[in-house]
Amino acid sequence: MSDDGGEAGGDPNGGGSGDRSGEGGSAPRLRCLVTGATGYIGGRLVPELLDAGHQVRCLARSPEKLRDQPWSDRVETVRGDVTDAESVGAALRDIDVAYYLVHALGTGRGFERTDREAARIFAEQARAAGVRRIVYLGGLTPDGVPARDLSPHLRSRAEVGEIFLDSPVPATVLRAAVIIGSGSASFEILRYLTERLPVMVTPSWVRTRIQPIAVRDVLRYLVGSARMPDDVNRAFDIGGPDVLTYRDMMRRYAAVAGLPRRLIVPVPILTPGLSSHWIGLITPVPRSIARPLAQSLSHEVVCGEHDIARYVPDPPGTPIGFDEAVSLALRRIQEADVATRWSSASLPGAPSDPLPTDPDWAGGSLYTDCREQRVDASPEHLWRVVESIGGEHGWYSFPLAWAVRGWLDRLVGGVGLRRGRRDAERLRVGDSLDFWRVEAIEQGRLLRLRAEMRLPGLAWLELRVEEDEEGGARYRQRALFHPHGLLGQAYWWGVSPFHAVVFGGMARNIGRAAEAAGQGSGSRGKR
Repeated sequence: MSDDGGEAGGDPNGGGSGDRSGEGGSAPRLRCLVTGATGYIGGRLVPELLDAGHQVRCLARSPEKLRDQPWSDRVETVRGDVTDAESVGAALRDIDVAYYLVHALGTGRGFERTDREAARIFAEQARAAGVRRIVYLGGLTPDGVPARDLSPHLRSRAEVGEIFLDSPVPATVLRAAVIIGSGSASFEILRYLTERLPVMVTPSWVRTRIQPIAVRDVLRYLVGSARMPDDVNRAFDIGGPDVLTYRDMMRRYAAVAGLPRRLIVPVPILTPGLSSHWIGLITPVPRSIARPLAQSLSHEVVCGEHDIARYVPDPPGTPIGFDEAVSLALRRIQEADVATRWSSASLPGAPSDPLPTDPDWAGGSLYTDCREQRVDASPEHLWRVVESIGGEHGWYSFPLAWAVRGWLDRLVGGVGLRRGRRDAERLRVGDSLDFWRVEAIEQGRLLRLRAEMRLPGLAWLELRVEEDEEGGARYRQRALFHPHGLLGQAYWWGVSPFHAVVFGGMARNIGRAAEAAGQGSGSRGKR
């Protein structure tokens, strides 16, 4: 399953039977399980629940991805997957409220079956564990449209919501359309299309009416749903105060961002399939994610009620309007303060095995390209360059080769280079970094990246910093590739002639950049 927010689990005090009273004897402190904590919504929900005084447990396939989160020492994290009944049951033990924020978006054929089975497992295990409430964030579906006419993405989300509502455990199903917030897939599509294309030939769905919602309001409703009365078991439509067409949204985004007015020409020939290719080429969002989002825009998605306010009252100034939501998101981006991004979640099909340390690990070949460079700069300056690699800083060698590899990856449905970085200077485990993902980081010493581009095999890139005996630093670089079949073998030997230029140049230029930084600060090598 891919993360809509992630997976996770636990009591920050290390137990499930702790004090359930809030501070000062106010509302009881609830024990909450968050699945999807490594993803966009889940990664933002966890600190909100903690700030509301709740205990949080996170269920994650890869708990190490949560290690560098600023709140990681305040939660309990357990390993597991929502498709595994045993791990779900263990994670739900002693839990009051369970947040279900995962789905199989973009995992290819059969994702509806995967979503269905995972939801049933979760509902059954929640009942067995005595959970008081399930909270699920789904998609807003159009009124009067039969399920068979919905996009597979919306149909699956609706089905998951029905599974929870039909279970013995009371459920709150929140149904949202487009979520506006820094780093969300919907916002990134809107932002890149509007900023990069002053004149657009667009799909006819740009005339579809939508009721977007600010991510802050989504989080407010999610947190507030934890305390709903036990007799409430229903779905709620959630949205902002504005009902707009997608064309309106692009024009208003341009106005808020200070861009000239955009010329938008809708044409009927751009089907959701074709428009997903178009989105994939213009924006950082890959086709596998763009396609279900584009399909979902074929129908009008407007809230039919605002009953959620009976249980989670709207404070003054909320729900937040579209223009303010865009302004808040842009401010976060400009201040490099984006907590989570759509790419926070692992891509469907991305490898999850540990780095092989021996060819026998996979019963076959393990190819490596190793480079070493002495650097006349301090290890601190060298590490600074290593940790800031990628994104706007690039990859320190043969930019054209990296750009071509990125375009080729996008043409075959991969992520390409345009995911960039969450933060321009600092990295943490689980961060996406162009078409890599941070698999391990040891501050000042090691950065290990796992490839998420389309490859006939598995690939890693390790960058190490060591102190040199002469007072400078030593840079060690290792690329690893485990081929899949004959195609993988052919790929490695086909690209290996370019390694001297790409990987050799990378090692030299990283060293030079560190030396230049050391000279600029008046410190060369010796500390």
